[in-house]
Amino acid sequence: MVLAFLLPRLRRLQPGRAMSTATGSFSLQQPLNYRDGGRVQPADGGQAEDVYEPATGRVITKLLCSGEKEVDLAVRSAKAAFQTWSQTSGMERCRVLLEAARIIRERRDEIATLETINNGKSIFEARVDIDISWQCLEYYAGLAGSLAGEHIQLPGGSFGYTRREPLGVCVGIGAWNYPFQIACWKSAPALACGNAMVYKPSPFTPISVVKLAEIFTEAGVPKGLFNVVQGGAATGQFLCHHPDVAKISFTGSVPTGVKIMEMAAKGIKPVTLELGGKSPLIIFSDCSLENAVNGALMANFLTQGEVCCNGTRVFVERKILDTFTKEVVKRTQKIKVGDPLQEDTRMGALINRPHLERVQRFIQQAKEQGAQVLCGGDLYVPDDPKLKNGFYMKPCVLGNCRDDMMCVQEEIFGPVMSILPFDTEEEVVERANNTKFGLAGGVFTRDIQKAHRVVAALKAGMCFINNYNISPVELPFGGYKSSGFGRENGRAAIEYYSQLKTVCVEMGDVESVF
Repeated sequence: MVLAFLLPRLRRLQPGRAMSTATGSFSLQQPLNYRDGGRVQPADGGQAEDVYEPATGRVITKLLCSGEKEVDLAVRSAKAAFQTWSQTSGMERCRVLLEAARIIRERRDEIATLETINNGKSIFEARVDIDISWQCLEYYAGLAGSLAGEHIQLPGGSFGYTRREPLGVCVGIGAWNYPFQIACWKSAPALACGNAMVYKPSPFTPISVVKLAEIFTEAGVPKGLFNVVQGGAATGQFLCHHPDVAKISFTGSVPTGVKIMEMAAKGIKPVTLELGGKSPLIIFSDCSLENAVNGALMANFLTQGEVCCNGTRVFVERKILDTFTKEVVKRTQKIKVGDPLQEDTRMGALINRPHLERVQRFIQQAKEQGAQVLCGGDLYVPDDPKLKNGFYMKPCVLGNCRDDMMCVQEEIFGPVMSILPFDTEEEVVERANNTKFGLAGGVFTRDIQKAHRVVAALKAGMCFINNYNISPVELPFGGYKSSGFGRENGRAAIEYYSQLKTVCVEMGDVESVF
């Protein structure tokens, strides 16, 4: 998943009001697939799966998994819409994307509330996610009219030129931690380049993406340009194997990313993979302590810790280890956990019961391997009786950690921070890079030369200096090593949603060698 927590922009945004929808009262009866400009039941829906409200543990709707026939219908619909959309000018696509951004901005609170109900994150964070979503559409609307090739002068008056052309029907497969935002991160550059998209959200969070599909249609895209199919692994396989799919963009786990890459290889389809992480956050003794503590909290506890680029390995220079740890523990204990639709809640519920139990097992294993639970880590039951079956836990800080512990090596994807001491710059860089992942990394220090030196040495695709988890849509986002390849956001994403055609024009007669 991908996180973009834009603090400077957040400060400029006026606080909004949540919808009147109360926790524990939401239910949905509408179809969750979207094809040909409307909600539909899948033509060959498989088994029904429960969709939960994490805050209460309630089932809020049923999801019908799409089979091969429904996937084919969605791809065919997108292919037909592509024929029209790909022939529009960049300025025409710009206007439609700007209108979609306007609608999202206007319905910010409604969409954020749906996101909170289905995902469990605080309404405070969900509003920021929606703001980032419309900003993403605005950004790529601005680029749509500027997409161009180049002219190359050749000898004798001949010349060549390049054309940047769309790929066709692109598939987006999203994660459950940022359902609406990830869908915008994938669809905005795809549509700006003239492509169509069939999108499959996580079966855990299927609701808000259908709202995005409706907004695109309302904004003026051809019917079928952005279709939604629901389902799990089998539905994803049908999408990846479909012969009319030109490209696949996936956000999720490393094992699933490997399988998608294997399936795409059989059709020689380009892929963008945004996978897991176990990112280092390096705190030097010459840092601003308050800022470093803020950064560590941002790097570990946003969205209940369910963020792929989180800096969960917090390396602290030994000189300030005790002071830093004490302050982090004090601040962590003050984080309000509870009903995510309440304005003062800062940590909501984890996505589901199995995931909560998985995080709990990591903490238990850490204790068995010698780590010390400095605070949190246990289940949390809010006072409100309607929340008693929700998937809550107290944010956890682990001390006395070593590099060989499972809690330090593996992605927990929960609100668990591991603190590790270090003594020298050379040592910490080597330890920071000693991982199969390479999504992100952060450095806190007042020595700006050291900061740039360290981030240059980190084997990670997204690095932060004296901040963390701030990923503006203008900047490319993606990882090294097992964290994937390809880039979301920025101008770099244009390269992954378009292809280059070269044209050579001869102004004289062809000289044959035969």
